[in-house]
Amino acid sequence: MIGRLSGVLLEKNPPQLLVDCNGVGYEVNVPMSTFYNLPGLGEKVVLLTHLTVREDAHILFGFGTNEERNVFKQLVKITGIGARTALSILSGMSVADLSQAITMQEAGRLTKIPGIGKKTAERLLLELKGKLGADLGVAGVVATDATSDILNALLALGYSDKEAMLALKQVPAGTGVSDGIKLALKSLSKA
Repeated sequence: MIGRLSGVLLEKNPPQLLVDCNGVGYEVNVPMSTFYNLPGLGEKVVLLTHLTVREDAHILFGFGTNEERNVFKQLVKITGIGARTALSILSGMSVADLSQAITMQEAGRLTKIPGIGKKTAERLLLELKGKLGADLGVAGVVATDATSDILNALLALGYSDKEAMLALKQVPAGTGVSDGIKLALKSLSKA
């Protein structure tokens, strides 16, 4: 029904915005990834939107990119994933990180998001397999048991998803787990 909003940004109270569109103020909920890229108050903003209609409310969700909106739509189709949970997922991970987690079937990365338990993470991996990942053009590493184990080891050591993936790209294909971890840690120590 409402696919796009263009107007003046009046208020920013995470995760909610108030956007004035020719005298009408729209309350829009946005993921933190979109929130961080917003212009200042009083400036023009353009958001792609998704309207959720419930018995007790009409809730408008806004996104900075078409990819975010498309992923949000895929997420809310999954049983047990509501609009608030989908917003939380997009706030906790970028679209690229989410698609990498789906491609590599990494439930552990998803369970780091508040409100996502092990069963929900596994359902997300199952439902989104083939819908997200390689088809979004994610430049990543070919998923093998060794790369998956190296990635899990780096995450367990406290490195962020982004740091771990960058280090994993420095590891040659076909490297064993223990050698791969050593090479990844060596590349992280140089950074």
